[in-house]
Amino acid sequence: MRADAVHKSSTYKATEGCSVAPLLQFTAGHLPGQEDSELEWETRVFSANGKTVEIALPRLTPLQLRAVARHTKKAARTQLASRPVLEIVDIIDRVIARMLNGADPLRREMDALLPVVSGFDAEMTRLGINACLKNFRRPQLLRFLTEDFGDTGLLDGFRPRPRGGWAHACGASLVGHVWAGNVPGLPLWSLISALLVKAGSVGKVSSAEPLVASWFARTLAEVEPRLADTLAVVWWPGGETALEEVLCEEAEVLKVYGSDAAVAAWQRMLPAGKRLLPHGNKLSVAMVSATALDTRQAQSTARQAALDIVRWDQQGCYSPQVLYVERGGQIDPAEFARHLAGELSALQHSFPRRALAFEETNSAAQWRQALELAMLRGQEVDLLGGPDTPWAIAFLSAARPPEAGALNRSACVMAVDRLDDVIPLLEPRRAWLQTVGLAASPEELFRLAPLIAQAGATRICALGHMTMPTAAWHHDGRFSLLDLVRMVDIDPCAEAMAEQLSYYRD
Repeated sequence: MRADAVHKSSTYKATEGCSVAPLLQFTAGHLPGQEDSELEWETRVFSANGKTVEIALPRLTPLQLRAVARHTKKAARTQLASRPVLEIVDIIDRVIARMLNGADPLRREMDALLPVVSGFDAEMTRLGINACLKNFRRPQLLRFLTEDFGDTGLLDGFRPRPRGGWAHACGASLVGHVWAGNVPGLPLWSLISALLVKAGSVGKVSSAEPLVASWFARTLAEVEPRLADTLAVVWWPGGETALEEVLCEEAEVLKVYGSDAAVAAWQRMLPAGKRLLPHGNKLSVAMVSATALDTRQAQSTARQAALDIVRWDQQGCYSPQVLYVERGGQIDPAEFARHLAGELSALQHSFPRRALAFEETNSAAQWRQALELAMLRGQEVDLLGGPDTPWAIAFLSAARPPEAGALNRSACVMAVDRLDDVIPLLEPRRAWLQTVGLAASPEELFRLAPLIAQAGATRICALGHMTMPTAAWHHDGRFSLLDLVRMVDIDPCAEAMAEQLSYYRD
């Protein structure tokens, strides 16, 4: 696709405090089998961090989308199915090496564009993208495969089973991906997973972040042109039912990232026999033990918590919105809240918070008002940070179940007598609970982990690492690769009968 393609229309995304120059341009999408002259385009304009970007997005008809999907499926059959999985690993590793290279032209372009489109601080974006990309180097991909399959040869053909017979893992003919745009880099997890199981992909990018998937697809096409047609990156505004129905009909497996309402809408459209892998609304919390609150450790613990809050401004499902802090340490929970506020203030200088949309500003105001109302009702609440401060911490002396907050560097610190007291507070949120960041001793970690698991969490990690999951994590408690394949077994009886019919049977 060319950057000089004819654009159909223009829409604008305004961000407070932004100038309109200089102007950058980018053409998003990757549409194998389609000619530029046959496509219509829509231009979206993003302004942030003193720059403006025009993004040209392809507008497909249902007929064109179906053609792209079928072209991609065919390419996956011819270019992926017979290719050894370890060769695919090596290709992905070369792609990621290019994407990590600050001197690479496409990487330089992304470093310029992503902070403008996302609104996030440029340095935070660069570090966050690097942390994400490092998960997909060759050693990590091998662990990724081993985590789900043990024997990676299962993806290349039938392998003997310990109890007799043979088994083969066959990737879906086509995986449809519907990505949210809250955190840059999200599409890489599912796109690379599909490649590893030799499945074709059609991914719908969000209007808020159409860049990273396009960047990966183009880099893959340069590194290994024969795989260029095995994935497609498409876009359309939400609610275009005719296009959504085509994706549901053509995909064997559909992965949806978004709100619970969006997931439910896609579920209703999916024909019987198709598999939906949903990633809807989630809630994450942190737990801080008294052992992490001595005079030597407390400041470091607060800084780790602050990093989890600052990275991506809590837009990820793994970002903490509530921190439960245990009493009994040398630093009490109220003082820890003040330490946390100080660290958030310091990090604002290194990684400024992005400018907020009106809806986000209004949400923050409502969050503060609810806490102020609780104060008027006699609850012990201490608000740290004013209405105009780019962060906010609320300290509550009486803990309660976690609630979704205002995000954008706002969190509640709640005091508890014992971390065990947190478990009953988590259980009512088990349907949405995802990551628990823990700062505790080894004895506490292994005592609390089973209780946290029973409460519904799907990931337990160190405080400071909540926003940096590893490639092999079980996202929302599911398998990254196994959910994209069907297992085909050869029963022992088939092998036994074949022996009876062999030329050497006598």
